[in-house]
Amino acid sequence: MKKNDAPYWGKTKLCMLFSVETGSTPSTKCNEYWDEGSVNWFTPTDLSKLGNSMMIKASERKITQIGLEDTNLTLLPKGSIIISTRAPVGYVAVLDEEATINQGCKALVAKNTNSVVSEYFVYYLVYKRSLLKNLSGGSTFKELSKNTLENLEIPLPSFLEQRKIAEILSTVDEAIEKVDKAIEKTERLKKGLMQELLTKGIGHKEFKDTETGRIPKEWEVVRLEQVIKNIRNGFASGKRDDNGVVQIRMNNVTTDGKVIFDSYLKVPKPDNINEWLLDSGDFLFNNTNSYDLVGKSAVFKESPFPCTYSNHFTRIKFNTSSTHPNFILYHFLVLWRKGYFKSVAIRHVGQAAVHNRYLLKLSIPLPSIVEQRKVVGIISGADQYLKTLIVKKLKFEKIKKGLMNDLLTGKRRVYPVRK
Repeated sequence: MKKNDAPYWGKTKLCMLFSVETGSTPSTKCNEYWDEGSVNWFTPTDLSKLGNSMMIKASERKITQIGLEDTNLTLLPKGSIIISTRAPVGYVAVLDEEATINQGCKALVAKNTNSVVSEYFVYYLVYKRSLLKNLSGGSTFKELSKNTLENLEIPLPSFLEQRKIAEILSTVDEAIEKVDKAIEKTERLKKGLMQELLTKGIGHKEFKDTETGRIPKEWEVVRLEQVIKNIRNGFASGKRDDNGVVQIRMNNVTTDGKVIFDSYLKVPKPDNINEWLLDSGDFLFNNTNSYDLVGKSAVFKESPFPCTYSNHFTRIKFNTSSTHPNFILYHFLVLWRKGYFKSVAIRHVGQAAVHNRYLLKLSIPLPSIVEQRKVVGIISGADQYLKTLIVKKLKFEKIKKGLMNDLLTGKRRVYPVRK
């Protein structure tokens, strides 16, 4: 790649390069249009699920050949560009095989495939997604009209430069896709590890049946109240005070049990602030929330500043000589994902609530503190690897963003060798 020292790209209207085709929905009451359909029929929902992938291969719902012919839907050729132009606007992909579309999409069919590289224009339209949204009109919902799309002004690099730009960006996309697959695999591994280690432990041969299920013979079943030193709800504060103290709220706790500080609120300091200051290792249980989120928990670790917590949380300090907070956290995460806290919650001020008196009676299978530490070490190792992968993905996404900004605007030019 070189800095722009070549003649500036020409510009043209999109309709000069592509025919813009619209779609529709055949009657859903006519079974012969849908039953055992074999023709891909893409919708904005299909496009929204692609992630970083550019090619779209299979639709969630398919129509029959009869449905295609009776309703005059256009069968679009492989290589056509599909763009969602309604709810939402701006998802784009290239057809991997012939297909048709509904009224929420439009298709761009190249007039001359020898002068158009579809993948390049997909990247360009993705880059201009905000502009496409701004060009959309409508009071009930935004829609990008056929006329607006046809008259969209687009740059026109040479065919060879289009292809080279698409190759560079697709290489980065392939790297992101590999990391995505590694993340998915590691998440499955972590889930399997949690299921195995929290019920079978490490190296046990003999098991027993208990109220919590089948567990190793050496383990105990304890109620939460037996292994804690202190339990206390947070305090309510409806005010903001930039000179006050940070208060952990529900948006600071992630679904995988971490406390984050992407954003935080400072509130007035209470008179007895020391009673609500968090220490490393404190367990936070979300006692009041929507039914799907009540019970979301986390273990607080080091922070760059003193932190308190809101009344939507119950703070638990465990007896660390017998209990590892993260071992309990993993159990709580499993229970929460299974909907356990949702099932036992009561309605309180329009939300779901789990009271402390119930929480204290909750039974937990508990191995020795030595085994708890080993289990936590194995699961946290998977967590750390996940974190490494996520950082790697963010790095690739930053690289891609920079390349799109440079290559799709002509700020940086590529000069492919003719074959």
